[in-house]
Amino acid sequence: MTVSTFSLCVTLGTRPEAIKLAPVIQQLRNLPQVKTHLILTGQHQEMVEQVMKLFELEAEQNLNIMKPKQTLTEITINSLQGLEQIFTQIKPQLVLVQGDTTTAFAASLAAFYQKIPVGHVEAGLRTNDLFNPYPEEANRRLISQLTQLHFAPTQLAVKYLHNSGVTGEIYHTGNTVIDALLTVAKKQPECNIPGLNWEKYRVLLTTVHRRENWGKPLKDIVEGFRLILENFPDVALLLPLHRNPVVREPIQTLLGNHPRVFLTEPLDYGQLVAAISKCYLLLTDSGGLQEEAPSLGKPVLVLRETTERPEAIEAGTAKLIGTTSQAIFGSARELLTNKNIYQNMATAINPFGDGTAAEKIVKIIDNFLLKIENKK
Repeated sequence: MTVSTFSLCVTLGTRPEAIKLAPVIQQLRNLPQVKTHLILTGQHQEMVEQVMKLFELEAEQNLNIMKPKQTLTEITINSLQGLEQIFTQIKPQLVLVQGDTTTAFAASLAAFYQKIPVGHVEAGLRTNDLFNPYPEEANRRLISQLTQLHFAPTQLAVKYLHNSGVTGEIYHTGNTVIDALLTVAKKQPECNIPGLNWEKYRVLLTTVHRRENWGKPLKDIVEGFRLILENFPDVALLLPLHRNPVVREPIQTLLGNHPRVFLTEPLDYGQLVAAISKCYLLLTDSGGLQEEAPSLGKPVLVLRETTERPEAIEAGTAKLIGTTSQAIFGSARELLTNKNIYQNMATAINPFGDGTAAEKIVKIIDNFLLKIENKK
């Protein structure tokens, strides 16, 4: 077989996609017969660039669709049109997408329209509530119907895919975010926040960004944070702010003047890994952090009504607590005062893999491309 016989497009638009696809892209470099084209939509810009630099990745093309207050419709249309042109030009044998973003959905649809097979990293996640999280639950269900290679992170995800009646081949691979996390953690990155003394305080790493938490739920979450701070003077909050003003402005207004609240711009991934390692526990509505924190022995309180990662709840590494202020305060108080409960969560086994997911995925891709070659 000659070198660069096959073309493969990896598409991504957001920081979580970049983090979770970086280990796969690095493993694809071990396939000399495959030319990998990394395509960005630009759904996120600066945050993706940070990850690209950290993992030494270079994009071949960037659609640069990002603009203030863009709608889901605009993201979809602009990504779909741009990717159609790129896929027409490159004619890849496989398009690789990750997760449940609008970029991933648009890339899957663009590939389908040109009858290009789709590989879906982190396939099979479900809450079974179409509008929670929104639009992610719909996105991942739609992507699954267009996918030929489903890379499921857990056995439960495999089960959900079978129950959905999807076509294509289903593989249990683990989650690539663990690959990325362990790679970066080995470098022992730092997270130095001006004024924050990691030794003086028990630091709670907190993140809030999901659409379903906008408005009243966000205010309730912030009130829960205030209750924790009022009752535990040895606790500080590190809260990296999302770029979206709908999220960041209420948080700045309600928490910006508190002496033990440290509001920052989004941490780069190295800083985030360091913060997870050094913090006491996490309160978050992030999906990725539910997967990452257990690998570094940190309990996670999930600020959501549902989670597409019930494996974490079942394993005891995370607890789903909702968004009411009293529930947030009560759950945090339990972990801050009961060492046995804290240790049980901190030492529970992470159900999302051991750091070899990318290697497994690339072996499957290699075999898939060889089958294509043999059919010619």
